[in-house]
Amino acid sequence: PRAPGVYLMKNADGKIVYVGKAKNLRSRVRQYYSQSGDPRFHIRLGLPSVVDVDFLVTNTEKEALILENTLIKKHKPRFNVNLRDDKNHVHLRLDPRETYPRLTVVRRPGTDKDRAQYFGPYASSQAVRETLRGLYRVFPIRSCTDAVFNSRTRPCLYHEIGQCVAPCVEGFTTAQAYRELVQQVVLHLQGKSDELVKTLKAEIGKASDDLRFEEAGRLYKRLQAVEETMGKQRVNLLKQRDQDIFGYHRAGDTVQIQTLNVRSGQLVGGRAYTFTRQLVPEAEVLSSFINQYYTTNPHIPREVLLPCDLEDADSLAELLSEQKGRQVFVRVPQKGDKQHLVRLAMTNARLSYEKEQDAEEQQQRALEDLQKRLRLQVLPRRIECFDISNISGTQSVGSMVCFTDGQPDKQRYRRYRIRTLEGPNDYGMMLEVLQRRYRRALAEDDLPDLLMVDGGKGQLSMAVRILEELGLSELDVVGIAKSRLKVDESSGDRWHSDEKFYRPGRKNAVIFPNHAPALFLLQRVRDEAHRFAVTYHKKLRSKQRLHSHLEEIAGVGEKRKVQLLRHFGSLKQVREASLDELQAVPGVPQRVAAAVYEALHDSGTQVGSAQRNPTIR
Repeated sequence: PRAPGVYLMKNADGKIVYVGKAKNLRSRVRQYYSQSGDPRFHIRLGLPSVVDVDFLVTNTEKEALILENTLIKKHKPRFNVNLRDDKNHVHLRLDPRETYPRLTVVRRPGTDKDRAQYFGPYASSQAVRETLRGLYRVFPIRSCTDAVFNSRTRPCLYHEIGQCVAPCVEGFTTAQAYRELVQQVVLHLQGKSDELVKTLKAEIGKASDDLRFEEAGRLYKRLQAVEETMGKQRVNLLKQRDQDIFGYHRAGDTVQIQTLNVRSGQLVGGRAYTFTRQLVPEAEVLSSFINQYYTTNPHIPREVLLPCDLEDADSLAELLSEQKGRQVFVRVPQKGDKQHLVRLAMTNARLSYEKEQDAEEQQQRALEDLQKRLRLQVLPRRIECFDISNISGTQSVGSMVCFTDGQPDKQRYRRYRIRTLEGPNDYGMMLEVLQRRYRRALAEDDLPDLLMVDGGKGQLSMAVRILEELGLSELDVVGIAKSRLKVDESSGDRWHSDEKFYRPGRKNAVIFPNHAPALFLLQRVRDEAHRFAVTYHKKLRSKQRLHSHLEEIAGVGEKRKVQLLRHFGSLKQVREASLDELQAVPGVPQRVAAAVYEALHDSGTQVGSAQRNPTIR
């Protein structure tokens, strides 16, 4: 029909491979199937797989935008831009309803009912940590959690070094003074530095007039830090406005999109996104990207700057304005500072693509070098590495990490609890883990290019043994032995030995040059397997240590245990509570309260539980 809506292209299996939107569905689809054919190579390449075209009509082009986004998220078509929910969209949250608010790092901002203030987005968690470090040096607000804040009886070290005004202890500050400090933080994060400078100068003058010279000195240092930050971050000629700038770079069927975020005249960050197998023009890719970008990003600026005209620009502006609650402008600048910013985004997109290409080429060379030096049968594009973690055979666990094309593939990570062995037996534990993994891998035809074990010849022999039992003797396997600290007894010199790699059927170890990229890759894989195993082992140990005597009482499960500890503050206070006080706890039946009182007031139990759980909070 000649109406707005979305069209769905399907292959022979009935699977949706592309979702598009159009103001006029017939006109748009006709472009793909005109007699002269579409001149674009990527369209001619992808179109033969399409055997059916379905469509959904909408009332307006804006509704088509919303429907397109929903269908892409649902079906994940092969040739669409699919902007996944990204953990790198990090924000700072501040709840003004608290008496002494603090900044917290969140991944997903709340809804309008939350009523908290959010600042960002920041390009990564590292950018947030850098921002917080600078803030705490300039604005001494609290950084501790609520649990720590409520339990403190004296100021902490941060107060001693001047990075906290100690609102946790009475007499060091007032709620009003702390709220004024928080307001200064808000002005700084909102980019209203000029207003903040005026406020600080006024406070310095007032403190001087009242002969509070030490406070005036602290405020002056804060003013200097703010002015220095303004000098570093200010973007020339942008005034006080919020803008998002988009640029792109195409190379074949790969499109690199670059975002730049300007908040109140300050360039606060940006990020590059790579999309492969894009068979549609850059304008369509950009339109679909922006539609999804503002679905996952709650902060919508007043102005969106683009490098090219979009067919649905008016509908996109209407949709963004509706989400923001005020008018949003979508523009393609032709001259001046705004065009300069768009060119900057385009340049960054190109440079980001080239950087990724260089990294991929370097990674490819590392894999080829690895194949050559270890004499592997195939290029090790997928590497699986195993490690064991335990303390004298207790809480024994195994880990498997997977690297694909030199990068962690965390969806394939696995962790194992040792089931068949007790006591220290690393070889037996490795044998159990490998057996469990590769029996399943063989059944699912899910084998890697290279199997790697953290250990020397002993661990390697376990891997070879299980592979032979399963009929997988052709699978390449390598063992890595850590470097050791060596000491010359005569001179006292210290050095580390080389990392050694052992292969089946080879007597001598393979040693890589110290700065070989292939060596760094294998070390990364080994270290990641060790980290993953130790993290799981510590988690199990922590659960064991936090076992409470309350859990041994009939009628007290995990929820009631937490309820009692929160109500009284600690196990000691639960033990000291009277029967009436225990029965007064909301949600705890009288029979359970009586059972808790009897169990904790038995003299032998009290002593034993105190000895077994000396660190319970």
